[in-house]
Parts: sequence; C-alpha cells; structure tokens
Amino acid sequence: MWSIPTALFLIAFFHRVAPGVIAKELMQAFGATGAIVGLLSATYFYAYAGLMIPAGLLIDRFGVRAVVASGGAVMGLGTVAMGVASEQSALFAGRFLVGAGASVTFVGALKIAANWFPPSQFGTISAITATMGVLGSLVATAPLAWLVALSGWRGALLVVGLVTLAASVACGLAVRDFPGGVGEVPPRPADWRAVMGGMFRVLGNPHTWPPFLAFFCLYAAAGNLMLWVVPYLRDVYALATTDAALFATATSLALLFAAPLTGVLSDRIVHRRKLPYTVLTGCQFVLWVVLVATLGALPLAGVYALFFAMGVVGGAFVLTWPIGREVNPPHLAGIAVAVVNLGGFLGAALTQGPVGALLDARWAGATAGGARVYPVDAYGAAFAVCALFVLASALMTLLMRETRGRNIYQEP
Repeated sequence: MWSIPTALFLIAFFHRVAPGVIAKELMQAFGATGAIVGLLSATYFYAYAGLMIPAGLLIDRFGVRAVVASGGAVMGLGTVAMGVASEQSALFAGRFLVGAGASVTFVGALKIAANWFPPSQFGTISAITATMGVLGSLVATAPLAWLVALSGWRGALLVVGLVTLAASVACGLAVRDFPGGVGEVPPRPADWRAVMGGMFRVLGNPHTWPPFLAFFCLYAAAGNLMLWVVPYLRDVYALATTDAALFATATSLALLFAAPLTGVLSDRIVHRRKLPYTVLTGCQFVLWVVLVATLGALPLAGVYALFFAMGVVGGAFVLTWPIGREVNPPHLAGIAVAVVNLGGFLGAALTQGPVGALLDARWAGATAGGARVYPVDAYGAAFAVCALFVLASALMTLLMRETRGRNIYQEP
C-alpha cells in the first residue's frame, strides 16, 4: 500500500534534481542562461507549491489511490513532453505538468502511512518516506548522467516518463486507501464546505507557521544546491558531467541513512521534535559557511567529505512534517502535512530563479560548448545566500512548539 505511492514520490523527487545534471545540455539546446535554467527548475516547484494544498484536500476527499494514480499519469506525460520539446515554451509546459502531477505523491504516501501504521511510528515512516525521495535524488545524479551519456538527455527523459506511467497504472490497480475490505469506504469529510473549513482551520492555527517557514528556508538552500552543485563542479573543478554527478551523490548517500535515523532519534530516543531540529540545522549552517569559505580551494576528496557531512546533518527536514501534523487536529493530517510541505516548495520556487540571476550577474563571459561557465566568486555569492537561509531555518525553532511525538492540538 505504501510502497507504490512512495515509488511515485521517488520519481517526483528525481525531477527536483534532474535539471542540475542536464543544465549545460539545456543551455546548449535552447540557448538558455543561468536564470532561465533556474526558472525552468523552479517551474516544477511553482506547480508543486500551487497545488500542494489542493492535493491534500483531494486526497482527504477522494483517497490516495485515485488521486496519486492520476497525478502519476500527469507527471509521466509531462516528462515525455519535456523529452520531445523543440522550444522553450514546450519545455516549460512539460516541466509544469511534472510538478503538477508530483504534487500529490508525498502527501499521498504520508496519508497511507497515517492510515496503515500506528501513530507512534508516524515520525519514523515519514523519515523513511523522505529517504525514498532522497534515493530519487541519488538516481538523478550519476545514474541519470550515465543514462544521458548513453541515450542523450531527451532519450533519458522519455525512459523516465514511460516508467512513471507504468507506476501510475500499478497505483490504480493495487493501492487501497485504508485497512479493511476492498469495497469499504473510508470516513471522509461530508462535503467541500467541511473540507475547506479544515483547510482554513489549519491555516488559521499560528503553530502551523513555524514549521512551514523553517522548511521554506531549509529547502530554499537545499533546492539551489541540488540545482547548481553539478555545474559548480564542472565549472570550478573542470569535471565531466558524469564525474561531477558522482561527487554530487555524497549528500544523497548520507541522507539515505541520516533521514530515517533522524526520525528514529526523534520518535524513540530523545522523544523530542524541536531539540534535534535545532541541533542539526545549526550544524548544517556551520557546514554551509565552511563550503563558502573553501570554494575552489579544497581537494576533490575534501569536497566529497564536506558534501557527505552536509547530508549527515541534513535529515532535520523530516521533522517539520510531524511537527506540523502534531499541532493540528488528527483528522486533518493530510491538509496539515500539505501546508507544511508547501513551505519547502515555495522556498525552492521563489529562490532558484533569483539565485540563477545572481550567477548571471557575476558571469565573466566565459563559455564552453555554448553553455555559460561561472567563476568561483559567482558560486560563492549564490551559496552564501543559501547559508543565510539555513541560519534562518535554525532560528525559526525559537517559535516552534515541542510536541514530544504526540498530538498536542487540544493542549494549551
């Protein structure tokens, strides 16, 4: 029940990272600047963010199976459209469809987790679900670079689109929304007025906004790193795309174990949400400062170690969803998670274009194969902005309520 929606979420996460691997190819094929590549990547997040709350409403109203299967189909068709696009407008339209379809996958997987697993395990399952997304980002680095080298960036997108369509069919055929007989109907809001009332109840809760803003800032930094790390390694260290993508796997590899361990640490060891988030984001800020201070100076082994360390402490983001869920009514879990998740996608959507423009502003005019080559100081300015976002996320914990892993909505 959980694995198929989570597989579609893995593919959705793949698309968040993929533009970074093919950024230079997109510049060459469409004559794009860094700002255009940033806006293309951000288009996914604009669609995702704009539809995140409706996704929670639809899932609470119609169930995971129907909504996630439909979203997977839209995501697959958008991927195919990108693969055959001949103009920038078609490329952007396909990217928008990918983001629109992806918007239901994570909330759907967590709704299944809430329906099929004990409440005491929700933090752990949330972390494992997020880890599957991280695995998707890992697939979008070196494996995608190898596939692009084999079949070109268009062929690679067509393959991914067909796999996505197959997974959406599997979701429609196999997934059930809740434990029980196939023909039973789970309890849902009686009408759209009740559904919209639930949404406004979550939005009107002041304790929803600290985790929302914390995830906004944290994912603004992470989204830009995912987009620009491969171009950075290509431009500054003169690595080939496949080699640069291999080094870019460091953060994702660390997150594969760091994210679920963060959930286990929160659920079963410290029995806290706020404390581990504060410590991990503080460490993350320090590592961002180290990255900015050593750009272009570290040997490649040191670069890999630094990216790996950033992944080790990067699991903090998995705690924002349980915090948002546990300060809102239990029956509004889908909407609560959707609202908090919206924060992260707005962070990426609103910052990737400006960060790309910041790179363009410091571009010295160098090109390679028709693609812009940015100097070290351009990446330094871009990554310094990301470091400030991480600091803001760490400070946001001052406004969070400590839930201790239980729903505290009724508590004063």
